[in-house]
Amino acid sequence: MRVRGWTAGLLMLALAAGVAEAQTRKPPYYASIAASEARMRTGPGRNFPVNWVYVRADLPIRVIDIYQDWRKVESSDGTQGWMQVGLLSDRRTAIVQDDVVALREAARPGARVSWRAAPGVVGRISRCARGWCYLDVKGRGGFVEQARLWGVGPTEDVD
Repeated sequence: MRVRGWTAGLLMLALAAGVAEAQTRKPPYYASIAASEARMRTGPGRNFPVNWVYVRADLPIRVIDIYQDWRKVESSDGTQGWMQVGLLSDRRTAIVQDDVVALREAARPGARVSWRAAPGVVGRISRCARGWCYLDVKGRGGFVEQARLWGVGPTEDVD
């Protein structure tokens, strides 16, 4: 019984260390909205007014500042405000910008087009390298030129 309690205590300590590390990540960095409804506030606290309500999970956001368990975030249109950290996820997502993009079978301009995605389409990013990202939109995926997406830095590698 005593060994189980000690093992459980170590496990809880390890989990707490992982959460603490994730919450002290240095901004700026990209993340996504985890909740199906997330309120953006004018300041870091529930006493600040709501200036925007997001009703779509997986939208990419950019964390630009941290105050306790609040994150100052910026959306793809430049709107800034504060969200509680529990509303956010480390899952990498991106939104298609400007024009229709081709989702290609390989990370090169001449590769066969598997799908096309319109501006505003959101997908999950699994990897980015050398200017290309693999974007999955509800099970339909392909490589997209990194510069055509918002939610990943222009030269950022994602594994």
